[in-house]
Amino acid sequence: MNIPWLDQNTSLPPPEAAQKKGSDLDGLVAAGGGLSVERLCEAYQQGMFPWFSQGQPVLWWSPDPRMVLKTADFKLHRSLRKTLQHFIGNSACEIRIDHDFNTVIRQCAHASRKGQPGTWIVDEMISAYEALHIAGFAHSVETWRGGQLVGGLYCVSIGNTLFGESMFAVQTDASKIALAALVAFARTHELPWIDCQQNTPHLASLGALEMPRSEFLKQVRSARKDALRAWLFHPMYWQTLISTRAPL
Repeated sequence: MNIPWLDQNTSLPPPEAAQKKGSDLDGLVAAGGGLSVERLCEAYQQGMFPWFSQGQPVLWWSPDPRMVLKTADFKLHRSLRKTLQHFIGNSACEIRIDHDFNTVIRQCAHASRKGQPGTWIVDEMISAYEALHIAGFAHSVETWRGGQLVGGLYCVSIGNTLFGESMFAVQTDASKIALAALVAFARTHELPWIDCQQNTPHLASLGALEMPRSEFLKQVRSARKDALRAWLFHPMYWQTLISTRAPL
């Protein structure tokens, strides 16, 4: 099995070069190359992402199919709607954006997940996404109650794209509230989808569906042509948006 090995100056192969379905490494595009801000932006702009465990080299993936949440299809189940109504009506509850990205990504790394004995959010990944956050491309959406961080998610935004990475919750539905806030933001600004990478029952229950890689890459390349909209994630802008309670 021929897996391209990258050095820091080698460009990523096209995502279509990924290992084929049925292989042991289905969706793997390349290995190595580091996790610089430039490398991560290069990967996301081509529909790829890093995913590896402790002791492994950096591995770059473009799975087929791709799990995508179309923001128009977000499922606001009755129980979650009630939770959101209570959250919005409680002055002690807040959504904060990029208030504590470092804690959010570490909480995501430590969150226990069914069927996963370890975490792919290793120290190297944490450092890389903290740098991506400082550069303005990685963001956290945070659920706060009574001044305490109780859940949230982090994502990557480049231009008109949203790539979800991981969520955590220490209180029931706290991560879903953060996702609902991100969906409201995306709908308000006509961002049609959030990449969820791989299929899980939890994501499927919220409306995410599998999309052929060819269609996903077409969507990524189309969005890449649009003007950069990094200003959308400015914290003051988010506070203004949330105060208007963008509808779901």
